[in-house]
Amino acid sequence: IGYGFAASLERYFRARHEFPDVEIMMGIGNLTELTEVDTAGMNVLLAAICQELKIHSVLATEVINWARSAVGEFNHARRLVKYAIDNQSLPKHVDYQLVMLRDPKLKELGSEALENLAAQIRDPNYRIFAEENALHVMNRDGYWKGTDPFELFDQFQAAHPKDLDASHAFYLGYEMCKAMMALTLGKQYQQDQPLNWGFLTQAEISALDRRREQGEDPLCGPR
Repeated sequence: IGYGFAASLERYFRARHEFPDVEIMMGIGNLTELTEVDTAGMNVLLAAICQELKIHSVLATEVINWARSAVGEFNHARRLVKYAIDNQSLPKHVDYQLVMLRDPKLKELGSEALENLAAQIRDPNYRIFAEENALHVMNRDGYWKGTDPFELFDQFQAAHPKDLDASHAFYLGYEMCKAMMALTLGKQYQQDQPLNWGFLTQAEISALDRRREQGEDPLCGPR
């Protein structure tokens, strides 16, 4: 980009028109490595061009940090666009593996449902939600919400300091960190579950499952 990108695409189209049966390779690293932007969307567009022009070979690299997953992205992208082109359908609601920065759709309870839930809780275990541009933390003793996790922590710690031992504080801090990340990026947050990073998502053992594996009562887990 900046040195004749559109013209280079035109040459690929012209070459395919003039030589319909010749194998062609596209060096996509010249774009992904030299453009300071997340590469997943770029790889989908390049894969679509390759699929339509019957370009079967690409040179993909993972040198610079923002392109560190570019090869895996293109692998998913080529499958996605092949399905779309072969079936003459949009590449939508087919595979979410390349929806990495944000999530396809958010499922929110809404303020009224959150308030009703908070009023019904009868145990000391903390529930954490991330929606309406705020963190929501609740248990039987209160309902706290805000945009600063440090202020929230201070609030429910001051209200019930004996409820927070070191393990509970660590757990809540970890979960609120994930919740803040979800709010920042527009992702779905579900307590005790990993955030969805598409094909880069790593499995995460929930706190309850971890306690079961250790032979402890899961109901006595992080509150």
